[in-house]
Amino acid sequence: MERENRKVLISVKVSTLLLIFISIIVIIGLANTIKSNLQKNKELVSNTNYHEVNSANVQVKKTIKPEISSRGTTSEEKRTSEIKNEESNNVVDEEAESIEKIDDDTKEKLTSEPNILYGTIGSINFEAIENSIEEDVVPEEPETISIEEVTISKDMDLTITTGLSRNDFITLISGVEEDKAGFFEENAGLIFDICKEYQINEIFFCGLIAGESGWHIAENHRRTHNYISLMTNGGLIRFSSVEEGLRKAAEALHNNYLTEGGRFYYGPTLSGVKTKFCPSSTTWINLIYGNMQRILK
Repeated sequence: MERENRKVLISVKVSTLLLIFISIIVIIGLANTIKSNLQKNKELVSNTNYHEVNSANVQVKKTIKPEISSRGTTSEEKRTSEIKNEESNNVVDEEAESIEKIDDDTKEKLTSEPNILYGTIGSINFEAIENSIEEDVVPEEPETISIEEVTISKDMDLTITTGLSRNDFITLISGVEEDKAGFFEENAGLIFDICKEYQINEIFFCGLIAGESGWHIAENHRRTHNYISLMTNGGLIRFSSVEEGLRKAAEALHNNYLTEGGRFYYGPTLSGVKTKFCPSSTTWINLIYGNMQRILK
């Protein structure tokens, strides 16, 4: 019996201790909450006082002038005060004009100089400014010469183009009397573009085609689109179109005959190309150069 009483007593003590512990935790939580609320109220009161002080200062500033005016002053003191006030107003006006000028200068600078920023600031649209600047930048056109200024020679560098514009080259080719079939006139623009891409003189390229295929473009060359007699196994290589045939011709000349290090490179001239292109002929140079002269005639 005594033992059971002791157990009950111990249980009561434990429960009491738990209640005390829980009460302490609740009291600490309440204390923290009260402290936090007091801090917020303090800050609110501080901010309110600050705004009230500022308002009072502003009100005092507004009432200073009437108070001064209501004092008993002599006419001389009043005049002196009016002069000082006028000078002060002038200084303020000058500062305002200076600030306005700075703003105007800043706006002018922002609208006259490129800016990589996008979006707007105020009324300035930087994206529109940048686009306007880009539109004003026109890429430089390569310098060209007139048809009358074009010159050729037997020892000319065949990797230097004529210097004609695309339109002038087309005009030049359209006037060649030997082009009875119209092949060169019809493809003049394509020939110009390909020669520019592969750095081949346009007049030489046309003269070579006329020498290998004839001005009328012989049937076997027309059928295979092979215009400079590129061979394989004793026959003409067949290409799928006029453009492919002209492009492959220019590519072979550029890679093999006109570029240092090429398989058949002996110099970028008619005699250098002939060395491997048509080694057994004694008339090939004169044939090709004669065709070139007819184009400029």
